[in-house]
Amino acid sequence: MYTRRIFPIRGVLMWTRRHIFLFLLLALIPVILFDIVGLKWLHVPWLPLGVLGTAVAFVVSFKNNASYDRLWEARKIWGGIVNASRSWTIMVKDFITNDHAKKERNPEELQSIKRELVHRHVAWLTALRYMLRQDKPWEMHLKSGRSNIEFRANNYLVCEDVTPIEEAINGYISDQEKKEIFAKGNKASQLLGIQSRRLKELKSDGLIEDFRHMEMANLLVEFYTLQGKSERIKNFPYPRQFATLNYLFVWIFILLLPFGIMEGFEAIGQHILDDLAKHEEHHSTSHRIQEFLAMHFVWFSIPFSALISWVFHTMEAIGENTENPFEGGPNDVPITDMSRGIEIDIRQLIDDTDIPEPYVWENDIVM
Repeated sequence: MYTRRIFPIRGVLMWTRRHIFLFLLLALIPVILFDIVGLKWLHVPWLPLGVLGTAVAFVVSFKNNASYDRLWEARKIWGGIVNASRSWTIMVKDFITNDHAKKERNPEELQSIKRELVHRHVAWLTALRYMLRQDKPWEMHLKSGRSNIEFRANNYLVCEDVTPIEEAINGYISDQEKKEIFAKGNKASQLLGIQSRRLKELKSDGLIEDFRHMEMANLLVEFYTLQGKSERIKNFPYPRQFATLNYLFVWIFILLLPFGIMEGFEAIGQHILDDLAKHEEHHSTSHRIQEFLAMHFVWFSIPFSALISWVFHTMEAIGENTENPFEGGPNDVPITDMSRGIEIDIRQLIDDTDIPEPYVWENDIVM
């Protein structure tokens, strides 16, 4: 498992603070018209509004479940990449030998071949994560509000946005291979193709016999499968018709909510006045304060209306921020950190040198 940011209540409030002020304003305006201007007819019956709220809650729940499924599937895919990468490295370490070699290689030459295959696999991981970090027009950070943009700018950087892929992949493959993959569109697929070609060459040289070659080729097919699953999530968004209507339904409910709860709070105030009227002999300061609060009890609907609006909107925003698990959000699958972890693990398996250190992340946000 990986460490994720524990999102404190302060962080949630900072993330949604602009909407909180908006919800307070939306609740304040109807109360002013109702209590000060005297438009007592300005309210919506709670029964239809309650039915609408229930329907909206189901729609939001459906979207959040679907978004979480996309996130969890992405995490399982990269868990598969972790396991398959270790299996690949063990095969590279144990299958490449002089047992059937046409020309025997010394230990240094064998180690160089093993390092080449493992480094090329690291290059594939790098190319894959850069491809998954590419911007898509439906992703949240491109269409997000000011609060999301500020949070991203102030709290973390996405490595793939800062370091060019040419620099990140440098040192893992030869210059000739770099020219070959950068001349094509899907760099990750090209690297797996080069791996397959290299395995064929090793088989021809007798460094890998038939059965072992078949096992390693099957593992390359598994890498293609895992890459394709990642591309499916990346390139196919949560259906826009569901996302757009979900957003619209939530805001319809938020706009109508203040008009629906005012009458209920007004009725509570009237009930308090009726109770106070039974004790008319008490004319203390406390009695007058209670009477004043009861007469204007409708103003207490403002914080409750803002609270309910905040809950519905925040749940909708959580689903919206979860549906694209590779775009580089603070709660997405941390493929950059996982790639570095895989690299360290597999390079240690072959006793490689100059192994990089794990990434050090700021503010506990793992990318």
